[in-house]
Amino acid sequence: MKRVCLMIIAAILLLPFGRLEAGHLEDIAVRGTIRIGTTGDYIPMSYLNPATGEYEGIDAELSRIIADSLGVAIEYVPTTWPTLAADMQAGKFDIALCGISRNFARAKTMAMSDAYGEGLFGKTILCRKTDAKKFKSVADLNKPSVRIMINPGGTNEKFARANLPNATLIVHEENADIPIQIAEGKADIMITETVEAVSWVKREPRLAAPLVDKPFAGTRHSCGILMQKGDQEWLNYVNFVLAELRMDGRLEQLEVKYLGRKPRK
Repeated sequence: MKRVCLMIIAAILLLPFGRLEAGHLEDIAVRGTIRIGTTGDYIPMSYLNPATGEYEGIDAELSRIIADSLGVAIEYVPTTWPTLAADMQAGKFDIALCGISRNFARAKTMAMSDAYGEGLFGKTILCRKTDAKKFKSVADLNKPSVRIMINPGGTNEKFARANLPNATLIVHEENADIPIQIAEGKADIMITETVEAVSWVKREPRLAAPLVDKPFAGTRHSCGILMQKGDQEWLNYVNFVLAELRMDGRLEQLEVKYLGRKPRK
């Protein structure tokens, strides 16, 4: 009897480290869906097109590729930038894709996949085309007369609060709506990523991105797929999918299509 009790205690102690608890791969297979958290507000990463009700962008394509590799359907779970980390840590989705910057703060509390979009992201501005010559540096932005509109909870807000303390900051909940707000004169500047700025200049002729070729110093970064810590098998699988896409050239094709990467000759 004593030996049996010891065996039971040993099994309990091993639970957090063994394979007795199902991981994400097993859960997804049983469920038949992969739950993908996304904000759906970030062109050209993950954008919920109100006209079609479909998600568009490189992250939407990556989501489909990951789901297809697993033989399951996608279950999108809406989230927001202010709640992204808490929702991820609460297990509301298996992964999150919506143009999520890889940074040390996120890596401390969550797991992030290998990078994609390397060398393509950096902070810049969107403004009205008629104002493009006014803004040539951070100093030109950091004035009380300059109205800067930011979405809450993301790295754009962090950059603005850290670097533009003298500007007039306007928090706007709907990130996808900010470029139109700028075009219509509701604010002067949007802090955004280079890839988003380029995409909006193509969509909206009233907008310009005068500093897009020179992102602000220290803001270069890449994106990654976000997930909970603690499931190394799941992280390995997601990284394997990205490695295969990189090897066969499909990742580069997606980056050319959505992020403006120059194709290799």
